[in-house]
Amino acid sequence: MVGSGFISGIYLENSKIFNSFDVVACADLIMERAEGRAKEFDIPKACSTEEVMADPDIELVLNLTTPDGHYSVAKQAIEAGKSVYNEKPLAIDLADGKELVEIAKEAGVLVGGAPDTFLGGGIQTCRKLIDDGWIGEPIAVNSFLANHGHESWHPDPEFYYKKGGGPMFDMGPYYLTALVNLVGPIRQVKASTQATFEERTITSEPKFGTKIKVDVPTHIVGIMDFHNNATGSILTSFDVWAAQLPRIEIYGTLGSLSVPDPNTFGGPVKIYLPEHKEWREVPVSHGYTFNSRGLGVADMANALRSGRLHRANGDLTYHVLEAMHAFHNASDNERTVTLESTVEKPAPLPLGLIKGYVDP
Repeated sequence: MVGSGFISGIYLENSKIFNSFDVVACADLIMERAEGRAKEFDIPKACSTEEVMADPDIELVLNLTTPDGHYSVAKQAIEAGKSVYNEKPLAIDLADGKELVEIAKEAGVLVGGAPDTFLGGGIQTCRKLIDDGWIGEPIAVNSFLANHGHESWHPDPEFYYKKGGGPMFDMGPYYLTALVNLVGPIRQVKASTQATFEERTITSEPKFGTKIKVDVPTHIVGIMDFHNNATGSILTSFDVWAAQLPRIEIYGTLGSLSVPDPNTFGGPVKIYLPEHKEWREVPVSHGYTFNSRGLGVADMANALRSGRLHRANGDLTYHVLEAMHAFHNASDNERTVTLESTVEKPAPLPLGLIKGYVDP
């Protein structure tokens, strides 16, 4: 694991659950953080990133650095002959993300990354309902993320307002990955963006009172056309104090589906069918309804052994990265942007998995 900061705790906690990998080293630019995580979770060693890359027994690197480090650390891993799972996004710059996918394929290693929330029981239940035809053919989607940013609770929130941050690059991966998993790849987008507040004040510790200059759009409204001819809208905002919006709704020819928060792994899942004349909650059909971060790492580790395609793969994470850039570019240039990439919907998880397993 490279990057032993805020998010690493849940990955390390869950690493004890999954049967397909073991964490053998923690690295960080600040050695004290790596040593702290290693001691807390009984990891054999804390070391530098260079030591991780030089260790021939390490097959997979979990890259939990801040977004500006995703590309460089992933490239080091690939060049060292290791597969790599990046926290979201895959990279900041589109060209860097494309390069990672290409050089991984050339090197015969795997690349991919977060989010893996779409593998949780809630969204996998939605996937099964769609695949089994409960709402017919999906024809439209609405998706909403509206809050007031991270400076009131995150201990180190500056990067959320710099290049590679903002609500689209922070939360967009959850929403867009869920939509690609449920509806399919995106063909083209339009958008309008703005940054309502030029400066943010941190009210969390330890940087209480620090001012942050906002360098990225913090309110993005987008329109999507999918390859299957469905249309959709997406709102991602750090400028809204409060809202009562659904997370994701998918409208089909036979009914409607209410998808749970794509930043979580569980439910509730609700469906509306005309014969019922009301929304009804659907029992969750799949496991991993708790905070299961690391599920994508487990799936990648299994794929390394079996040779199958992992679900949170490089093509998926790159397609989502291109879509996020496309929303910003569409607004900046006042035009429709057609995506060059496409991707197959990732395979659904099987039913009835034992906890800790991703294959039967």
